Amino acid sequence: MSPQPGDQLAVVSQTGCSVTLVDAVDHTVRRVLGVPAEPHELCFDAEHRVVYCSVPYVGGQYGAHHGHDSRVVVLDPDAGEIVDVLDLAPENGPHGLALDPVRRLLYVSVEAGPAGPGGAVVVDTTTRTVLRRIDTLAPGPHWFAVDPAGRHGYAANKEAPFVTAVDLVTGEVVDTITVPGSEGIAVHPGGGPVAVAGPHHEGDGAPGVRLVDPASHDIVATLPTRDRTVPVHWTSRGVLLAGEMRPDDPVGRLSVWADVDASAVGVEVGQGPLTITSSPDGDRAYVAAVFGGTVTVVDLADPTRPVALDTLDVRGPGVQGAHGLAYVPAP
Repeated sequence: MSPQPGDQLAVVSQTGCSVTLVDAVDHTVRRVLGVPAEPHELCFDAEHRVVYCSVPYVGGQYGAHHGHDSRVVVLDPDAGEIVDVLDLAPENGPHGLALDPVRRLLYVSVEAGPAGPGGAVVVDTTTRTVLRRIDTLAPGPHWFAVDPAGRHGYAANKEAPFVTAVDLVTGEVVDTITVPGSEGIAVHPGGGPVAVAGPHHEGDGAPGVRLVDPASHDIVATLPTRDRTVPVHWTSRGVLLAGEMRPDDPVGRLSVWADVDASAVGVEVGQGPLTITSSPDGDRAYVAAVFGGTVTVVDLADPTRPVALDTLDVRGPGVQGAHGLAYVPAP
């Protein structure tokens, strides 16, 4: 199924300090919204029809910034305006965003700081108030993922040799899963494997995607990639996607596994793929390139033969850094 009239794609321009709303059908720009520096990730809340945008740093990125920020911006994609700004201070560096729509909760990963060690802040999406924080035992949990039932959460830790598994009902850490410096993390939509990209540092092992059994927390498979892999994403149809940086190449690579027991198929995308999302039916993938300032649209109707359909340029004068993505279906 193709995107429907009224569908939008929200795209962060990190150094441009903006969120661009793009028509998902004809790929024209509808609105560009200025947000505080320096925005990173996005998450769409279908019940309240808002998009959350994390602002972790005053300027820069993980490990190379001018100071921490503490805000999450709330956008109305239909009206094309900012409707709220949540200040999580004294928390540091809100980055990863994961939604539990069943319990109406937003989980925001935060770095170690005055409020405690690295963790996840739990926000009530109806009142937009902070309910509690969950410590994840590592200084820099960068991404956070929630299982379809909203029972368990998983924090990817760049600098720690494990993924933190958390019971979201009790707020307690239930396990640490050995993974060398994890990057992107995603839970299978049917409650299957947790996909973890890594390692973060070169020399800590071969690049690839590890599949973790959500019940035993054992690594059941490692899917090799050619280059350092950062984002991972499961589509609604259970197709696994991973973005490879290819640092010495002007283009990046999207690896597509229609079946995790088969080899991946590669598609060229923009330089430095950092975030991946897909349409609700799983037929389209969108890959944001942080070095190129573009978003590649990929046809996944036949995931064994993915095809790059278009490249969306979200750069402005002197601006690059396409980062966070959110697909927003029409009301």
